Amino acid sequence: MASRHPEHLESFSYIGPYRYHLRFCTDAKRPVFTSDTPVELMLAQILRACEEHEFAVIAYCFMPDHVHLLIEGTAPTSDCKRFIARVKQYSGYQHAARFKERLWQRYGFERVLREHETTFVVARYILENPLRAGLVTRVEDYPYVGSLVYTLRELLDSCQAAQ
Repeated sequence: MASRHPEHLESFSYIGPYRYHLRFCTDAKRPVFTSDTPVELMLAQILRACEEHEFAVIAYCFMPDHVHLLIEGTAPTSDCKRFIARVKQYSGYQHAARFKERLWQRYGFERVLREHETTFVVARYILENPLRAGLVTRVEDYPYVGSLVYTLRELLDSCQAAQ
């Protein structure tokens, strides 16, 4: 019987210095990330989980009803499954305490980047989400994209060079 939710890869440990494209949708696809406060609250919890589980956020994009993250393990012990669980747990708790509502759908989506996939090609896809959705005409005009590793200008320049 087919699963009703995305499954982790059975033959992959999710531990080590790998790169992942993650996407988490808000509960009932509510437009939560439309102002600074919920985005800043979420970013603080992402940073907390990064420090605890040894990950770097190469790129992020907060769309109104979901978030994209491009992360990379920074140590042999970096555990993506634990990182995902903590990000959702920490941010869900903080969001519920502040806004009195559930934040996340139960399951998210992750894609393990293969060795041949260029980090900045995936980053560009993530950063251009607001363009494809018609929210802005330039990535630089969207307030909820960035990186916890690079400045937005460095990230955009690297994405341009990776074309």
